[in-house]
Amino acid sequence: MTDLALETRDGLPDALRVLLEAYPRQGWTQDPGFDGLIRFWLDRHLMFRRLLAEMQTGTEGLLDRKTDPRAFAGQVSRYGGMFVNGLHEHHTIEDTYYFPKLQTKDDRVARGFDILDADHHALDGHLAAFVDSANGVLSRLDDRNVLQDNAATFKAALGDMERLLNRHLTDEEDLVVPVILKFGSSDLGG
Repeated sequence: MTDLALETRDGLPDALRVLLEAYPRQGWTQDPGFDGLIRFWLDRHLMFRRLLAEMQTGTEGLLDRKTDPRAFAGQVSRYGGMFVNGLHEHHTIEDTYYFPKLQTKDDRVARGFDILDADHHALDGHLAAFVDSANGVLSRLDDRNVLQDNAATFKAALGDMERLLNRHLTDEEDLVVPVILKFGSSDLGG
């Protein structure tokens, strides 16, 4: 059996990609069903990716000693808070509202929503580690040597989070968007 854990999988099983074959990514924006709900949802995913990229860039600047520690702290506090809070809110809405409705649309892909839900639970633990790492780097701004070490640890944590989140978001998009394109979004508030 294929390992479907977020930390180890390299994509959704082919059996869950059946609708993606009928609705490939390159045609999504031209599809008449590509509506405001899909655009909004994909924009949220893009925002999470951009927040991680901004924190990665800021951390690299700090490590290269091109960024003032206080400016870095402000950026990480702001972007990190937006990232963690936004992701928790996004996942809560998906788990409680969207996924239960989408899961009933096509039995062939229903199991995929269980995988995505499991991802959300796995990401909770990784988000907690991310917060700990961010707090670690922010706690020692006054000692540049310790700050540099903590920033290197935080950079690695950002890389891990980026890898895991991208795997999850890509799989989620590959599952959800084709379902909405095929069945519409009128019962989803779209």
